[in-house]
Amino acid sequence: MARLYVVRHGNTFDHGDIVRRVGGRTDLPLSQSGQVQARALAKAFSSIRFDRALVSPLRRTRMTADAILDAQTQPPKAELTESLIEIDYGPDEGEAEDKVVARIGEDALRAWDRDAIVPDGWIIDPQAVRNGWRTLLQDLKGTVLIVTSNGVARFLLDIADHDGVDRKLKTGAYGVLEGENETWRITDWNVRPSRL
Repeated sequence: MARLYVVRHGNTFDHGDIVRRVGGRTDLPLSQSGQVQARALAKAFSSIRFDRALVSPLRRTRMTADAILDAQTQPPKAELTESLIEIDYGPDEGEAEDKVVARIGEDALRAWDRDAIVPDGWIIDPQAVRNGWRTLLQDLKGTVLIVTSNGVARFLLDIADHDGVDRKLKTGAYGVLEGENETWRITDWNVRPSRL
């Protein structure tokens, strides 16, 4: 049996910045507000002892994981996990959100957020991401920290029982899964700890 804490990294943009669509090809660090979110996650998880920590290789996810693990007593070593790297937004990679909406339209963005229907031009194989999750979750035991990005996290809902939660995992938020092998249930989703 395992209990998984699936975390989306903190913000990469601060208030007043131009928010851009950043995927796996754009390796940004956490912004100042993202660092605050990472510290809030660390505080929220301070009483939890993680047996393993699986982390995307991107800086924003590593920085989030480092903040969480640095607050732990005898934390596990972070295991960089390629299957957790963010998706590729194709022609929208690095573009301001208003330009992304102008190119693909509001309906396409809603379909992505609601049903994980990939907009035209984005480079992602949803079944491969789902299979990546299945492989990753196989044989996990204990309490595990997983730090990734929203584009990847949303597909976890396709392989776990859930009660109609919103696919989008907010920055600095987490979800909790319980189960083993191929049977998983989401017990919490989109929990954002209060700031320090």
